[in-house]
Amino acid sequence: MFRICKAKDEQPTASGQVKIKKKSRVPGVMITQYVEELPQGMTTPDFTRKPIALTIQEGKLAIFRAIITGNPTPAITWVRNNGEIDDGRYKTVFDTISGEHQLQIPDVCVDQADTYKCYARNEYGKAVVTVTLNVIEVGYKKNKAMQQSRTAIRELPEDFKKTLRSTANRESKEEAKLEIDENFWDLLLSAEKKEYESICAQYGITDFRWMLKKLNEKKLQREQEQEQVVEKLCNLKPVELKPTGAAEFELEMSLKDPNSKIFLFKDGVMIPFDEDTEVKHGLKRVGKRFVFSINGVNPEDAGLYQLEVDGIKIFSTELKIPVVDFLVKIQDVKAQEREDAVFQCVLSHPMKKISWMGKNNPLEQGDKYDITVSEDLLIHSLVVKDCLLLDKGIYAAVAGIKSCNAWLIVEADKDPNMVGKKKARKTTRAGGGGDDLLRIAQEQQEKLQKERDEIIAKVKEREEEEEYEEKEENEEKEDAAASEVRDKTSKCEPKPQPEVQPEVQPNEPSQVKAEPKVEAATDSGKADIPEPTVVKQEEEKVSKPEEPAPVNEEEDAAKEEEPVQEKRQRVRTGPLVPETVVDPGIYFTGGLSDVSAIIGTDAELLCKLSSESGDAVWYKDGKEITATDNINIVKDGTYRKLLIKNCKEDDSGKYKCEADGRKTEAVLNVEDPPRINADDLAEFSKPVRIKSGKDAAFKLSFVGREPMKIQWYNDGEELVEETNIKIEKSSSHSRLLLTKCQRRTSGEIKIKIKNECGTIEAITQLTVLDKPTPPLGPVDIIESSASCIEFKWRPSKDSGGCSVTNYILERQQIGRNSWTKLGKIGPEPKYRDTDVDHGRKYCYHIRAETDQGISEIMESDDIQAGTKAYPGPPSTPKIVSAFKDCINIAWTAPANTGGTNILGYNVEKRKNGSNLWNIVNPPDEPIKGKQYGVKDVVEGIEYEFRVSAINTSGVGEPSVPSEFVIARDPKKPPGKVTDLKVTDSTYTTLSLSWTKPAEEEGVQDEAKGYFVELRPAENPEWNRCTSSPIAMTSFNIVGLKSMAIYWVRVIATNEGGNGEPQELDNYIIAMPPPVRPQFTDRKMKNFMVIRAGNSARINFNFKASPMPTITWLKDGLPVPKYVTVSNTDTSSQLMIASSERHDTGIYTIIVKNLVGQETSSVEIRVTDDPKPPGPVELEENVPGTVTVSWIPSPDEKKDDRLHYVITKHDSLKCTWQTVADHLFNNRFTAPNIMPGRQYKFRLYAKNDMGLSEHSESATWEVQKKKEKFSVTLPSSRSCSFEMPPSFSVPLKMHKSPESYECYMSCAVTGNPRPHVTWYKNNISLNTNTNYYITNTCGVCSMLVLNVGPKDNGDYTVVAENPLGREECSTKLVVGD
Repeated sequence: MFRICKAKDEQPTASGQVKIKKKSRVPGVMITQYVEELPQGMTTPDFTRKPIALTIQEGKLAIFRAIITGNPTPAITWVRNNGEIDDGRYKTVFDTISGEHQLQIPDVCVDQADTYKCYARNEYGKAVVTVTLNVIEVGYKKNKAMQQSRTAIRELPEDFKKTLRSTANRESKEEAKLEIDENFWDLLLSAEKKEYESICAQYGITDFRWMLKKLNEKKLQREQEQEQVVEKLCNLKPVELKPTGAAEFELEMSLKDPNSKIFLFKDGVMIPFDEDTEVKHGLKRVGKRFVFSINGVNPEDAGLYQLEVDGIKIFSTELKIPVVDFLVKIQDVKAQEREDAVFQCVLSHPMKKISWMGKNNPLEQGDKYDITVSEDLLIHSLVVKDCLLLDKGIYAAVAGIKSCNAWLIVEADKDPNMVGKKKARKTTRAGGGGDDLLRIAQEQQEKLQKERDEIIAKVKEREEEEEYEEKEENEEKEDAAASEVRDKTSKCEPKPQPEVQPEVQPNEPSQVKAEPKVEAATDSGKADIPEPTVVKQEEEKVSKPEEPAPVNEEEDAAKEEEPVQEKRQRVRTGPLVPETVVDPGIYFTGGLSDVSAIIGTDAELLCKLSSESGDAVWYKDGKEITATDNINIVKDGTYRKLLIKNCKEDDSGKYKCEADGRKTEAVLNVEDPPRINADDLAEFSKPVRIKSGKDAAFKLSFVGREPMKIQWYNDGEELVEETNIKIEKSSSHSRLLLTKCQRRTSGEIKIKIKNECGTIEAITQLTVLDKPTPPLGPVDIIESSASCIEFKWRPSKDSGGCSVTNYILERQQIGRNSWTKLGKIGPEPKYRDTDVDHGRKYCYHIRAETDQGISEIMESDDIQAGTKAYPGPPSTPKIVSAFKDCINIAWTAPANTGGTNILGYNVEKRKNGSNLWNIVNPPDEPIKGKQYGVKDVVEGIEYEFRVSAINTSGVGEPSVPSEFVIARDPKKPPGKVTDLKVTDSTYTTLSLSWTKPAEEEGVQDEAKGYFVELRPAENPEWNRCTSSPIAMTSFNIVGLKSMAIYWVRVIATNEGGNGEPQELDNYIIAMPPPVRPQFTDRKMKNFMVIRAGNSARINFNFKASPMPTITWLKDGLPVPKYVTVSNTDTSSQLMIASSERHDTGIYTIIVKNLVGQETSSVEIRVTDDPKPPGPVELEENVPGTVTVSWIPSPDEKKDDRLHYVITKHDSLKCTWQTVADHLFNNRFTAPNIMPGRQYKFRLYAKNDMGLSEHSESATWEVQKKKEKFSVTLPSSRSCSFEMPPSFSVPLKMHKSPESYECYMSCAVTGNPRPHVTWYKNNISLNTNTNYYITNTCGVCSMLVLNVGPKDNGDYTVVAENPLGREECSTKLVVGD
C-alpha cells in the first residue's frame, strides 16, 4: 500500500496519456488527470483532509495525517526534499476505521526538519500536497550547537590571523545572528509594545536594537502574507485566564473568502474546536469578532496557541498558568449590618493580582469593595464595605486555576427601635487573618528566597564548570594551531635560532603560554604575526587575580616547575541555558508602587534590592534628590526608602530609583481630600433630641481642595432648600437648619463632602419627640364571665420617641351616656375588670401616656359579661399507643375557648359498627390534661374516640372522631419489600413494582401499606410521593423533571410502624428507555442541486432516547449564523432562506445522546444557469485537425463542476454533432477535418443546472486541391436479376368477431414484379368494393371492412410473372 522514496522530478506521462490539471475542494492540493474522460464510477485521487504543517519541540512525536479518496484505491507515497525516509526513523500507518493515512516520526530530531510531500496515485491521475516540519531545539543541545559553530570558524587554518584578532564583541555578534526560536517572533508580532521586554527576557534576547529591526522586517512580511486571506485585522487580545476557570483570546478579522478554513494550533499541533462552548476548545463568532475559549483549564493547557487561516499565521499568544496555590484559604465571615467584612488569603508564590468573585460576579476596586495586596505579594485581601443584607452570599478568590470560597453572613440589627430605619455606619471590621496570616506569609517569603539563592548558586557552579571546560578545549586547539604555524615557518629558516624562555612572573599567570609563541614567530622572521594579546586582555578584563602573599625561594622554584592552572573566566553575552535563572548582579526584587498621600501627612516610597551592598540614587521628575529636612533617604538592609514628611502639593510627581544601571519608577500623588477635625466630628456625631415644632441646627467645619460638593441627607434622602430647610455652604463649613420639625423628621442626618481627591461623610441622629399615637386594636378578649372581663391590646405604632409610662382607661356601660374613669393602669397593654354585672355590655376607651403627652383614644368593641359561650371542639384525638387492655390518646385544646378558661375534657368511645357513644371518664370528674389512657376496652374489639371541652358555660361540641384502633398489643413493623424494579419510564413519569415482604411471626408482621419516597440527586432529603400508605404493590410517580437524576425507595408499613426502606440499586434518570440514535428515513438524499436564490431545506427524521443533542456542520465546521436549524424530538431541519454559491458544501448532521451517536451527510451544490463562454477562435496546428480555443465562462471560477461541450456542424451532413464533452480546460483539438467541407463549432458551458447559451465560431474550410484522377475499369460480365415469384412472409390464419375489421397481409418477391390476385373460395376479389386491397413494395394487404358471417371461408393470394406462379392460402373464422 505504501511506497517510501526520496523526492525527485516527476516522470513524464506515458504515450497516449494527457496531463489535465484539476482543482480540489481542499486548498493546497494539486490534482493531475491522465485521461481526457474518466470511465463511469472512476475518480482521480483527492484529499478530503490534508496534512497540516507542524512546529514541534525536539524529542516529541510528530504525526502527519491525511484522508484520501479515489477509485480505484490510490497508492500512498511519502517523500521529503532533503534526505531519505527510512523505516527505522519513520513509520507509516493506515487506520482502517477512520480511513486515515499517517506518517509518524517518533523522537523527532533537528535534522528531520524539512519539506515533506504526500502523493496519491492511481491509473487515472495523481494528487500531491506539500507540508513543512519545523523542529525547535531545546536545552543544552542548542547551546552546544552554537559553541560548535563558533569553534569550527576558529579552526580554519587558512584564516588563522583573523582568528587571533577575534574579540568578545565579534562573538556576541555571531551569537546574535544565530537562529532564534520562531515562537519568539510569533509572540512579538501579536503582542503589545509594553510586553516586548518580558518576552525578550523569557527567550534571553539582549540586543534590543537588532530585535526591533528584525521585528519590523517580519511584520512587513507577515502583513503581506495576511493580505492574501484577510481584509482587516484588529483588536488582538492575548489569552487571559477567567475567574470561571476558562481562558479566552479574541480578535476582529474580516476574511476575504467566507469559506476560508480556520485552524488552531497548540505548540505546533493542530487541535479541534467547535462552536459549542461546552467542549474543550470552542469558537464563538459574532460578526467579525472571533472569541476562542479553552474550558476547564488545567496545567497541560499551558503553551503557545497559534491561529491560522488557510495556512497563513494570523495570531499567536502564549497561555501561562501560574504555579500557585493557597497556603491559607479565605474563611467564612459573620458580620453585623453596616459593618465591614474582610476576607484574606495567603499564596504560595507572589502574584500582583488575583481575581475576586462575589455571588458569581467579578469584583473590582471601588466604593463598595477594597482590594489590596501585601508588599511581598503573598497576602491578598478583600474588604466588603458597609455590609447590607443583600451582600450575603459566597465570595471566592481565584489565582490561576486554583480557587477557594467562603460565606459572608450578614446579621440584621435586632433593635426594635430601629425597625424600618437606616442604621448608622459602623467603624468595626469582621473577619481577617490577623497575626497568623503575617507569620505564614513571612515563613513562605523566607522559603522562596532560600530556594532562589540555591538555584542561583547551582547555576553559578554549573556555568563555572562549563567555562573552565571550554577554556581548556580552546587552549588545546590554539596550541595545536600555533605549533602547526611554527612547523611551517621553521621549514623556511636556514639556521634555526635558539628560543629565549621568558621569566615567569607570579602575578602574570596568563602570559605563561602566550609569550613563547610570540618569540618563536619573531625569531623566524614572521614579524606580521601580532601578539595574541586578545586572550590576555579578555581575561584581565573579566578576572584579575589577587596579589599573592610573599613566599620563599623554594616555593618560587616549585612554581616554576609546575604549570600554572589558574581558573580563567570570560564575559558571556547571552544566557548559558534558556529558561533557567542566572545571577544578573544587583537588581530589584521589589519595585516601587504608586503612592497616594494626603496633604500634610508623610509619604514613603519603598523598593527592595537583591543585595545589601547596592547603592541607590533617587530622582524626581528626572532631577536627582538629596536628603533635606523634609526628605529622608533610608538604607535598611536590602530595602531602599524615600521618606517625604509633611507632604505638599509640590511633592507630587514621578519618582525613580536607580541601582547598578537598573531602575524602577512610581508616581506620588499628593491629594487634598475633604477632612474633618476629630473633635468637630465627635461633637457633630452626638444625637440631637428636640420637641416637635422646634428647630434643629447642624454645623460642621472641614478643610480640603476646592471645589467641593456638599450634600445633606435625612434617612438617605437628599435635602434641598425648602421653606423649613435652610442649607448654608462655604469653603470651610456647612450648616443645616431644620425649622418646625415634625416627628417624621426623625432619623439619620448625614453630610457628604466630595472633591476630586475623595469623599468623606459624617453621621448623626435626630430624634423629634412628640406625643404617642393611639394604641392599636381590636382588643383580644381573654375572659368574659359573669364576674370578670379581661382583655388586651397592641401598643402604639409610634411611641413618640419615649417609652409608654401608663395606659389611661375609661368605661361606659352600654345604654348609659356617662363614662367612668378607671385611671392609669401602668405600661402593660392588658386589663382585668372585675366590677361588672352579669349580662351587661361594656365599651372601653384606651389612651397611651408618655413624657411628651397623652395619645388620642382607641375605642373597643362592646364586651358582654357572663354570656353562655361554650368552647369549640378540640382537635381530632390521636392514637398514641394501643394494647390489649389500654389505648392511649392525646389531643389539643380548642381554638375557641368561649371567652373563659377550659375546666377539663370528656372522652367518649364507640365500637366499630355501633351508634352509641359511651363516656369514659366519670361525668363529674373531667379530665384536666390533654391525654388519657382508656382502660375499659375488650381485646380484639375496634374502637374510635372523640373529646369535648368544658368551660364555665358547660360542655362544648365534640371533636371529630379519631381513626379506628384495635385493642391489642403492638405489631412488629414489616420487613423490606423485595424485587423492587422499574417497569416503565418517561421524561416525567416513573413506574415501579415490588413484591410484598415476607411475614415472620415475632420478627416482622404483615405489611398493610407502602410509602414511596423520592429524592433528587442534589437534595439530601427524602420526599414522600403520597400522604397516606398505598395498598398496591405498584406505583406510578408523576411530575418528574426531564433528564433529572433521582433516588427511589419503598417503605412497607403497618400498625406497628414503618419497616426498613428498600432502595433501587442505582439512581434513575427521568427519561424513556435508552435508544441509540437511528435515522428513520427509508431513502435519504446524499446530493442536492439548488438554484442560487432559492431556499434549501434538508430534513432528517430519527428516533433516540434520551433526547439527543443535534449538531450541524458544513465541511467539518459549524454552520453559519444565517442558517436556520429547527429541531424536534424526532426530526431536524436545516434551512437556508436564500442560498448563494458559497453555501455549496457537505452538510453533516450529528445526532448524539448518552447511548451513542449517528451521522449522515448531504452534499448541496448551489449554482445557476451558466453564462456562455467568450469568443471562439479556430486554428490549424496539425493537418487534418482544427484547434478550438475560447475565453472561459465568467462562472468557471465560481463553479468547480462547470465544464464545456463542443458541437460541430459539417456542410456535408448538415447536422450538429457533439464532438467533446466534460472539458475542464479552454482548448480542444477536433480531428477528421476533411478538405473541401465547411465546418462550424458551437461551444456550451454546462453545470448541474444545464447548458448555457452557445458561442459559435466562424466558418472553417480547408480548400480541396483538384487533381486529375483516372480509373481503368476491368471488363465485366452481364448479370441477370430475374426470378420467379415467392412469398417471403406468408398469410396467417385470422379469427375476427362479427362487425369488426380484419386485416390480412403477406410479402411477395419476384423480378419482373409479379401480379397479385386475391381469391375467396376460388372467386377473385380484386374488383370487389367490400375489400380494400393494396400492393406496396411487395407487401400485399387486404382489409375486410365489416366482417360478417358471409366472410367465413378460405382466402388465397396468387402471384404471377413470366417466370412462374406462386400461391399462399389462409382461413378467416368469424366469431359470434
